[in-house]
Amino acid sequence: MTASPWGLDNLPYGVFSRTGGETPRVGVRYGDHVLDLAGALHDEVFATGSLNAFMARGSAAWRDTRAVIRNKLATDPAAVEPHLIPLDRVRLHLPIEVGDYVDFYCSLEHASNLGRMFRPDEEPLKPNWRHLPVGYHGRSGTVVVSGTPIVRPSGQRGAGVFGPSAKLDIEAELGFVVGGPSPLGGRAGRFEDHVFGVTLVNDWSARDIQAWEYVPLGPFLGKSFATSISPWITPLEALASARVPGRAQDPEPLDYLRRAGQWGLDLALEVRLNGEVVSRPPYREMYWTPDQMLAHMTVNGASLRVGDLYASGTVSGPEAGQRGSFIELTWNGTEPIKLSDGSVRTFLEDGDTVTITATAPGPDGNVIALGEVSGTVNPAR
Repeated sequence: MTASPWGLDNLPYGVFSRTGGETPRVGVRYGDHVLDLAGALHDEVFATGSLNAFMARGSAAWRDTRAVIRNKLATDPAAVEPHLIPLDRVRLHLPIEVGDYVDFYCSLEHASNLGRMFRPDEEPLKPNWRHLPVGYHGRSGTVVVSGTPIVRPSGQRGAGVFGPSAKLDIEAELGFVVGGPSPLGGRAGRFEDHVFGVTLVNDWSARDIQAWEYVPLGPFLGKSFATSISPWITPLEALASARVPGRAQDPEPLDYLRRAGQWGLDLALEVRLNGEVVSRPPYREMYWTPDQMLAHMTVNGASLRVGDLYASGTVSGPEAGQRGSFIELTWNGTEPIKLSDGSVRTFLEDGDTVTITATAPGPDGNVIALGEVSGTVNPAR
């Protein structure tokens, strides 16, 4: 019998409140229920409105707590049953207090596609791309939980041109949640001592605003208006069966970027537009792995704080149906997508809903679900 993708092998963390105004608290998803950890474990660290206080206890506590939760659910279901709440009776909240937010650009296919689009007479990749994971600092205050409406942004789209973005896009990404800090002036240690878990990310992008503003300093207002994340943080331990060596790299990275373990991840993403699958990006094809992103992010002495979030950048594979953004799927609007209802899209229209989901291999041939991140586009204000 196939195990539930939300069973004992998964147990992602989130923050919830019962419908009716209860104070948000930390739980784990188990099947179609949320286990109230403050009640089940008698620990007030879970009675807070975010995961930050628990994550600050460190990686040993993460492992020990997960083992206790698994044991209670497996061996003493009667004791935890009063603390299991049906999902349809809770509201899910942003699971972390976000510190810094960094977004990377780690897909070879995504970077190459954009290079071919915008620099057709040059090499698709800039000379530095294969030597370091390119990234930029985003805006942590506009990270929102799945389900939050996305207001179409307005901004400059050219010289003297201002108005709502006409090229509103998505980026299907994987995010990494930092639970273990590092000191200013130091460097991050082992990946698994700093990163608590992963979450799905949609880094909404206004391509026309971005194209006008990004030279010479990079993304700014075209990216900072909203970034959606899943309400569930999947702990690294749950992804043990999904770990792969990572893509071969040429040239060989500098010493600080050498991989110390297998932190490539065999995740299968799906992007749905108004309920219809339009893309299936494979995360295992990413060129730079998350341990390398973390190493590069701190090599200059930049510190990590509990609740920091960094994301992979758009996940795209080598096939046309594996592209994780509409700018690639429609080749910057020149090849519109035709949906089953006969409508077409180049970029997102008001009222469109985008949902990103993902699965990973679990133990014994089972599957782990990573939740979903969803958002509906509202008109510009």
